[in-house]
Amino acid sequence: MVPFRHSLIFLATVGLLTACDNSATADDTDQPSAPSNSAEVAPAASSNSADTESAQTTAASEQDEAESTDSGTPFSVSEVTRFEQPWAMTFLPDGRLLVTEMAGNLRLHDLDKDETGSIEGVPDVVHEGQGGLGDVLLHPQYKDNQQIYISYVEAGDGGTGAAVARARLALDDNGGGELEDLEVIWRQTPKVDGDGHFSHRLAFDDEGMLWISSGERQKFDPAQDMDGNLGKMIRLNADGSVPDGNPFTDQGDVAAQVWSLGHRNILGMAFDDEDRLWVAEMGPEGGDELNLIEKGANYGYPIVSNGEHYDGRDIPDHDTRPEFKAPLITWTPVISPAGFIIYDGELFPEWKGSGFIGGLSSKGLVRIEFDGENAREAERYDLDRRVREVEQGPDGAVWVLEDGRRGGDGTLLKLTPKE
Repeated sequence: MVPFRHSLIFLATVGLLTACDNSATADDTDQPSAPSNSAEVAPAASSNSADTESAQTTAASEQDEAESTDSGTPFSVSEVTRFEQPWAMTFLPDGRLLVTEMAGNLRLHDLDKDETGSIEGVPDVVHEGQGGLGDVLLHPQYKDNQQIYISYVEAGDGGTGAAVARARLALDDNGGGELEDLEVIWRQTPKVDGDGHFSHRLAFDDEGMLWISSGERQKFDPAQDMDGNLGKMIRLNADGSVPDGNPFTDQGDVAAQVWSLGHRNILGMAFDDEDRLWVAEMGPEGGDELNLIEKGANYGYPIVSNGEHYDGRDIPDHDTRPEFKAPLITWTPVISPAGFIIYDGELFPEWKGSGFIGGLSSKGLVRIEFDGENAREAERYDLDRRVREVEQGPDGAVWVLEDGRRGGDGTLLKLTPKE
């Protein structure tokens, strides 16, 4: 295990934490310590700082815009509806859409009727800074068991932390429903103070394993500490138990959950057609990353990064410490990555196999092309909106949730080919 660097934590000031774009406060809940990616925090001079962008959303004027817009992109953009500070979405088999709102609301939107209902039974949620109700995901056998998974921030001894729960989704005939038999199957350990870098993205692989991104909570050293699960990629069975094959099971306890370590704030996760896991991760001041997750790998944070601390202190680059796994793409200036998909639909055949990362401070989509275990940025599509979440719809359309934490509501957008 790599030695701790407590000096990093000691030197990081409270001011740094609040500066964190993804870190702490309001919006991008992703940048940890002195957050450049911290779109969620109070504006700091950070490139990832979605907060630093004055993103005063002109909700009223947007309401008056035409339903479809054309900004020179290869697709048409339609505004569908709005949600209050949305964070994630997923489609049900019947085509309806589950959407999480950070304050703790789970919404069910019927696209055909243009009606939104509520799902009751969501546990108490701490909604502060980057914290709140987070991801929503269907069990791979949802049609048989109606199970869904949600991530959220909860309070406890020592502060706050992310949790993951599963429950049965019982829908009613009135456009809503409730969560039944809810069970918490995973928690961040330890709980700490602060309100940034929870991460808590969820994904299932082809074998039915549940993957959870766990941010380092803007505390730096925990990303290298195997006594806790902060700053780690977690791999579990669908019921929350530890599966065979995890790399640190011989260490027991919480270390057995861990698949990789040395992460800062992973906000986008996607599996490719070879079941390889790719993640988009917010760096500090500069140095956003696209990483390919490997078993037992250490990605180096906070010992190395291609960014630097928000107070200007240098962090050694990855190439100075080859024992750490280096990112395949880094971004400086940052893009403030959020939701992430790898497209496999038919509606945009030219995009098949491409990745799409939502950009908070970059206000659009970043398209990634893959070549086996290599990747490169191919192009960007400017949407002039802070993109929190990206999903592929049943018909192959690309759906985007605008981040709603800079004033105004978060708009749901549908991207379809131009006629």
